[in-house]
Amino acid sequence: MFAVSLLVPCFVFIIVFAFYPILYSVYLSLHKIILSLPHLGQPFVGLDNYRELFNDKIALHSFINTFIFVIVSTVLELCFGLVIALVMNKHFMGRGLVRAAILVPWAIPTVVSSQMWRFIFNDNYGLFNFALFRSDTSAYMAWLADPFYAFSAIIIADVWKTSSFAGLLILAGLQLIPDEIYEAARIDGASPWQQFRKITLPLIKPALLIALLFRTMDAFRVFDLVFVMTQGGPADSTNVLQFYGYKKMFTEGMMGYGSTISVSVFVITLIISAIYIKVMRTGLFK
Repeated sequence: MFAVSLLVPCFVFIIVFAFYPILYSVYLSLHKIILSLPHLGQPFVGLDNYRELFNDKIALHSFINTFIFVIVSTVLELCFGLVIALVMNKHFMGRGLVRAAILVPWAIPTVVSSQMWRFIFNDNYGLFNFALFRSDTSAYMAWLADPFYAFSAIIIADVWKTSSFAGLLILAGLQLIPDEIYEAARIDGASPWQQFRKITLPLIKPALLIALLFRTMDAFRVFDLVFVMTQGGPADSTNVLQFYGYKKMFTEGMMGYGSTISVSVFVITLIISAIYIKVMRTGLFK
């Protein structure tokens, strides 16, 4: 009974702040709710919102943008995170200071770092233009006004902020590898590259998969980067599903349709997470 009494508050908290919002979002997605037209009420429309979503060209474009963002940013973050973890795992003077410094970008609130990167890519006074063209202001480019460069800027900002988080997860896996294995490999004449390919990489695959899982889930929920840096522009070229759902709900007042987008993001993330967990349990990455 004592154990149950300790668990009950936790379950109540989860139900109130996790399960209830999810279930209520599903409820809203099955109704037509437009805040600017209160006289219409909240009629039940079943799956009509989902059918409309599948035929919405902007939503489809946002879906493609989201997948591109997730794939590119996650791959880059894992690559940079692996390099960061390998560096932090070495023994050198000032290693503690380096570890703390590497985690600074991850510790900065996303809204703050997004604003910083928006200033960096500003076409009039941005550091990026100054670094490329110096005092030649006539050559300055409006990076955030170009669809390709604006989308790339969002990815760069996300990779800069969260690569250290991936590195921290991978570092945990690296520290579980006994030094004796590397010593035996060196005695057998294995080169550093062979040690990495035959020892390090296979043994940190579970940590890599965990980092992949967390980063994929987080990347699918990207909102604040787009909100601060581009507002989905130019011409909806940087729209992602979460931001598009926000615009539908809070700008256009379409609560039902916006909830449909949120539920869709939740279902996609849940499916991908289940696949990752299934792969981990089957031992394919051991």
